[in-house]
Amino acid sequence: MSHGYKAVGWNRQKRLYDGVLAAGVATYLLLFCGGMLLTRDTATLETALIRDLGTCALLLLHVVLVVGPLARLDRRFLPLLYNRRHLGVTTFLLGLAHGTFALVQYHAGGNRPWLVSLLSANPRLGSFSQFPFELLGVLALLILFLMAATSHDFWLANLGAPVWKALHMAVYLAYALLIAHVALGVLQAETHPALAGALVAGASTVVGLHLLAGWRERAGDRPAEARLPSSSEADGGFLEVCRLGEIPEKRARIVTVGGERVAVFRYDGKVSAVSNVCRHQNGPLGEGRIVGGCITCPWHGYQYLPETGSSPPPFAEKVPTYRVRLEGDRVLVHPFAHPPGTRQEPACSDMATLATAPPASIES
Repeated sequence: MSHGYKAVGWNRQKRLYDGVLAAGVATYLLLFCGGMLLTRDTATLETALIRDLGTCALLLLHVVLVVGPLARLDRRFLPLLYNRRHLGVTTFLLGLAHGTFALVQYHAGGNRPWLVSLLSANPRLGSFSQFPFELLGVLALLILFLMAATSHDFWLANLGAPVWKALHMAVYLAYALLIAHVALGVLQAETHPALAGALVAGASTVVGLHLLAGWRERAGDRPAEARLPSSSEADGGFLEVCRLGEIPEKRARIVTVGGERVAVFRYDGKVSAVSNVCRHQNGPLGEGRIVGGCITCPWHGYQYLPETGSSPPPFAEKVPTYRVRLEGDRVLVHPFAHPPGTRQEPACSDMATLATAPPASIES
């Protein structure tokens, strides 16, 4: 979390991550290129580099896409999520190098400009087996460029989290274009079943992990919604969401109120509720913890005061807040969300109640 905009500050964790990433990419490129030149008599260095860079970029794109659902399924993958932007930019650079080598190799020898030659060399758009698959790769590369160019927090702050998030969801379109690019390109010439099997296995892994993560989150939402009784004049519209002992100290329980996910935090004998959506990249605040008196997002460390939903000065991020009430060990939340940064007095808990409460269960 930083105030204003500055170049990336490489701390020890980022240096270690980027060092491992660079070493892994370099090792892959050397092994793939060397192996292709040694095992294929007809392979040239240019062809080996084109295949090498392309497969490495596609492999990293698979990693980029599975980091999100893996982090939802197991918190041990969160360190990868912290640095996913570096992985995405590296993927774009490898794809750019792949496209540049291919453009020079196949379109630099004619009397037309390279890009003109690329876009007009194959007009057979109606053919499946002879479709100009290069165009699909160009479109995917343009999307990856747009994502890499807007990866800095400057764009996130000026576009706003919802718009920025929607823009970067285009990575799935880029992925689909690249799968088609490979299927209509190299797989037309390479008939070994292992290549097609690897492509299918990669796509199945990406789709399967997303479905599994979505099913797990949806399964977690349903019990919360089922516990909510109908509002009445007696409870003032408040809805029971959980028992006090179900919220770990300085942690939260994520509940669904009025169709929205709300993070209900317990800390220092008090209970407060805020929106579960971080203003930075829509991270899950309820999966974080209170550090130094502030709710700390588990994704990138953005912080908010639990009573107001506002970031401590000089930061300006704010999230909506909710009214909370305690009746014995019953935690009730009003479904009406107050504007971001609106102070709500926390409910004070009876610490004696917690002594007899059942063991806490954590939902994440």
